Amino acid sequence: MDIKKITVALAGNPNSGKTTIFNSLTGLHQHVGNYPGVTVEKKTGSCRFEQHQLEIVDLPGTYSLTAYSIEEIVTRNFILEEKPDVVIDVVDASNIERNLYLAVQLMELNVPLVLAFNMSDIARQKGLVFDIETLSVLFDAKIVQTVGNKQQGMDELLKAVVETTKNPQPNYTDRIKYGTEIENEIVKLCGLPGINSRWTALKLLEQDADVLKQIDNPETIKTCQESIGKLKNIFGEEPEIIIADRRYGFISGACQETIKNTSESRHNRSDAIDTVITHKFLGLPIFITLMYLVFDITFKLGEWPMAWLEMFFGWLGQIISGFWPAGSESILKSLLVDGIISGVGGVIVFLPNIMLLFAAIAILEDSGYMARAAFVTDRFMHKIGLHGKSFIPMLIGFGCSIPAIMACRILENRRNRITTILITPLMSCGARLTIYALIIPAFFAERWRGPVMWLIYFIGIVLAVAAAKILRITLLKGETVPFVMELPPYRMPTAKSVLIHMWERGRLYLKKAGTVILLISIILWAAAKYPQTNPDRLANLSDAEAQTVMLKHSIIGRAGVALEPMLKPLGFDYKIATALIGATAAKEVFVAQMGIVYAVGEHEDVSVLQKKLRADYTPLQGFCIMLFCLISAPCVATIAATRTETGKWKWAILQWGGLTAMAYVITLIVYQAGRLFL
Repeated sequence: MDIKKITVALAGNPNSGKTTIFNSLTGLHQHVGNYPGVTVEKKTGSCRFEQHQLEIVDLPGTYSLTAYSIEEIVTRNFILEEKPDVVIDVVDASNIERNLYLAVQLMELNVPLVLAFNMSDIARQKGLVFDIETLSVLFDAKIVQTVGNKQQGMDELLKAVVETTKNPQPNYTDRIKYGTEIENEIVKLCGLPGINSRWTALKLLEQDADVLKQIDNPETIKTCQESIGKLKNIFGEEPEIIIADRRYGFISGACQETIKNTSESRHNRSDAIDTVITHKFLGLPIFITLMYLVFDITFKLGEWPMAWLEMFFGWLGQIISGFWPAGSESILKSLLVDGIISGVGGVIVFLPNIMLLFAAIAILEDSGYMARAAFVTDRFMHKIGLHGKSFIPMLIGFGCSIPAIMACRILENRRNRITTILITPLMSCGARLTIYALIIPAFFAERWRGPVMWLIYFIGIVLAVAAAKILRITLLKGETVPFVMELPPYRMPTAKSVLIHMWERGRLYLKKAGTVILLISIILWAAAKYPQTNPDRLANLSDAEAQTVMLKHSIIGRAGVALEPMLKPLGFDYKIATALIGATAAKEVFVAQMGIVYAVGEHEDVSVLQKKLRADYTPLQGFCIMLFCLISAPCVATIAATRTETGKWKWAILQWGGLTAMAYVITLIVYQAGRLFL
């Protein structure tokens, strides 16, 4: 039997559990990219059900389809232009009336619709009982009750999708009425040039900017303006407000007919937990403590798998070296062992730390805690001219600055958005974690590793706060937009969801190590190898002395020596300078370059590298290396993302220059002050 392909668009409000359902349906069969022309993340996946192959697109989370944000436009345009076979609207069943607003707007688009009443278990705990059969008739769509994080209702959901594709195209025209006055104007507009559907006429009455741009007929625009003016005179309000009221009226009526609340109390378990988690005085200390535990666990649990990876790369280096006679010199051997294995391998060994950190963050996100963290920080963020919503991109910055900068699009106010973009690189990204994972064990006893890691992350947050305050009272003056954020109910994260988050981030890290880091490692190896030193200069020198002479004679060594006088007040020598040069392309390259510097002519694993660092530098210098890498200019890709999202090079240049200057001054103060007291 032939396999039938079905394209499914997955829509829903933020915090409705949409991504959890996407993960449950597609598992590891996922691809991540960007929508054409914009930097909004596009997730696609696939699954098989009976004799059908389903291609599932996880659309950006959005509360409506009005063209106010890029997420709304992307979601709407995908449905209109790609015309998926079915749209699944994931609804938070515990917050039903608000979530059904998106469903009504999808009905207005006349798309084949399936409603997934997700978090049905939480709705039951609240005492909500649904008449699914009647609701399904009212919305003319199949409704499936699901619990995404427990994978309940997934087969029923797929069955509903397949059955929906067999039905005729729906017609929701008679489902939602906006009153005689508005309906008359819709009918009038539908007969005009350029208006090809009831939905287009409705959007013109709502003064949707994106739809208005597509109308180039002056007569149509004039008639539309007359209709809007007429309705404003009748209602004393903008038509958009009246239309929204009628949508909520339809939803309210449907809910009153079909939903019963058997609970005697409005308070539930989430409310009880929130009295502590979001407490005015306890909320922030709880958040700081949780972050400390995350970093401490990251080091302790990552120690063994890191050791195994070190052993593997050490063994691999010995195997490859064995193809050449002992003591022989070979450019190919040096490239493979000292360039690729020492460089790329020195980065990959930190993969366990990266994956553990992302797993911990995924648990906090999936449980519903991170939304509370944003709420808790809102009180504090207001004092620096931002609001709690800015905390979300900053939090994403702990993974990677690039998606964090893209996530700033959720901020409606341009000043808040630019401010958050400029300070986001001060959040220690996963690339910087590789530097910390190299330096901290090299210079600090095991019991101090968690606290030192926590301190570095905390310094980044404090500096981001200070920088935001300065920007908001100087270059980016203006009022702070009020903060409104929905707090989702607490949920138990599933192992599958956490593992998918771990794998996705780990896969991207490995891909970067196998492409960007590999290329840069080869370039840096060549820059550290050439031009080669005259053998006569190396006569009668020890191995360590010869290595120093060869490095200083190389291209990157000369650059490092040139920078050394400028960096010496910070406690840095030419070796560190060469690594900082490579880190401008990608922060992980700092580790790769230090491996190359200390492994010229011979492969050495990370533990040996850490011993050599400990022999050459003090803990104060080690701390200053981390401090400088934390604050200094982010990688080239981050600067490019800043240029794209702000639309101007001046902000990207300000970010690069400002952070570099800040890194120099602060590291200088810390090092010079430390020398006085240590």
